[in-house]
Amino acid sequence: MSDYTDGQLYIRYLKDNDEDSFRILFEKYKDSLFLFLNRIVFNEDDAEELMMDTFAILSSGTAKYKERDNISFKTWLYAIAKNQAKMFLRKNKTSFIELDENNLSENGQVLSPESNLLTNERNSELYVALNHLDYDTRQVLYLIYFENMSAEEISKIMKMNIKKIYNITSRGKAALKDKLERMGYTWNI
Repeated sequence: MSDYTDGQLYIRYLKDNDEDSFRILFEKYKDSLFLFLNRIVFNEDDAEELMMDTFAILSSGTAKYKERDNISFKTWLYAIAKNQAKMFLRKNKTSFIELDENNLSENGQVLSPESNLLTNERNSELYVALNHLDYDTRQVLYLIYFENMSAEEISKIMKMNIKKIYNITSRGKAALKDKLERMGYTWNI
């Protein structure tokens, strides 16, 4: 199965009812999608439910994905999840709680206890500082720092033109650096 792209796995699931393909996609994206959604709704239970709703949409085949060069499966998936979260927020007023830290490095490798501690401390500081930024800035920087997405991918998820994403990123990095420095940290962003 590793020879297939994520988009091909999803198409294979839809056409051949290949449950293994869907399971691979679910395992690959469930944690990062949960964290992304939790940054929007600030409630772990709601984020988990929204993550499951997103996969239910995929499972039902109601969202139509076509492999294209200009949009990845991950970008498409996150756009669906973001729309689910926006509908949820319109319908409900949620309470705020913080999310748990992830124990993986940027490339998905399990961290050593020492590296894990440093990464968790860095991520914790970033989470606190991000919470002081406006919604769009917080989302853009989260997708950059925690999901390693490009500006092009983010523009599709956020439904904003790329120039606006670059502007938000530039202003957001400056605001984030300023906030971190006021918290007593020096940071190269």
